[in-house]
Amino acid sequence: MEKYAGAERRKFPRANANFVVSYRIRQHGTYDLSQTKNISQGGVLITTNKKFDSGTQLAMTIRFPFLEQKIEIIAEVVDSKEIVKGLIYETRLRFTDLPAEFFKELGIYIKELLEKWSKK
Repeated sequence: MEKYAGAERRKFPRANANFVVSYRIRQHGTYDLSQTKNISQGGVLITTNKKFDSGTQLAMTIRFPFLEQKIEIIAEVVDSKEIVKGLIYETRLRFTDLPAEFFKELGIYIKELLEKWSKK
């Protein structure tokens, strides 16, 4: 896979981070488990077992190490790309309803992760 050489277009820094996440299509469906690949204050990249159409809203439950409780959020699919034919997809999601306090805590956590990785 080629590395993107253009200007950075992301609004928020993104850090590699692996968290277990459960998700389902917002309007219906049963929850499925996945894992994050990276995260920012604006969204997350997860692996899924199916392709989602852009604009699909997913209800998600994530447990972060800086919070005691799980957080429930809504995210909208930006893109879903097949990685392993018919089996694994990388699904990019944009958060649509982060509570202000959580948004702030997530930003602090990502900054700490990025600083830790830059020292290695």
